[in-house]
Amino acid sequence: MFHKEGQKIIIITFFIVVAAILAAQFYIEVEWLRLTIQIIALVLLIAILQFFRNPKRLVTPNFDDILAPVDGKVVVIEEVDEPEYFKEKRRQVSIFMSPVNVHVTRYPASGTITYSKYHPGKYLVAWHPKSSTENERTTVVLHTPKFGEIGYRQIAGAMARRIVNYAEEGEQVTQGQDAGFIKFGSRVDLLLPLDCNITVKLGQKVVGAKTCIASIRKQDD
Repeated sequence: MFHKEGQKIIIITFFIVVAAILAAQFYIEVEWLRLTIQIIALVLLIAILQFFRNPKRLVTPNFDDILAPVDGKVVVIEEVDEPEYFKEKRRQVSIFMSPVNVHVTRYPASGTITYSKYHPGKYLVAWHPKSSTENERTTVVLHTPKFGEIGYRQIAGAMARRIVNYAEEGEQVTQGQDAGFIKFGSRVDLLLPLDCNITVKLGQKVVGAKTCIASIRKQDD
């Protein structure tokens, strides 16, 4: 299954690829050149299809856990001063998505959206320290039953040129539900309370709506 945000580009790419294959077949006499063009066209179509794939993931909502909002690799776990909304220290967990990852954003927890804002900006590489505050991005805050307010940021990277965010203030959302899409490489930051228990490590690969990122800290921790 493919994400709805990719429908237009998939259709356009399909027709371009078919046209390129047919044109090469009928108008290019040099066999190796004809085959090369046809193979490149097919590889392009396959790459577009895999990028916009949207695997179904069944989630049983759990108020005690924060799930990964995206597929990718944990590149940052640190305490930060969050100036936009919380205006206090938060535990930040950042997940980097390469072009081969699934790029669907899913809500990390169930709750009510209290804040959703788009910020235009630069296109620094997604792992750059300033990408969280200077790149094109969206910031979303959810009020959850157990963690209180948590936030996440969709951040554009050097290749990503469009962020899609479905979150609307006042909306009730469910953990694992489709929350948006980022096209062609990016990063998502989770902004969590300081007293939550982070359950992932730097360099760990995570799966959206599957991997637990944080849980309620036990009293004896």
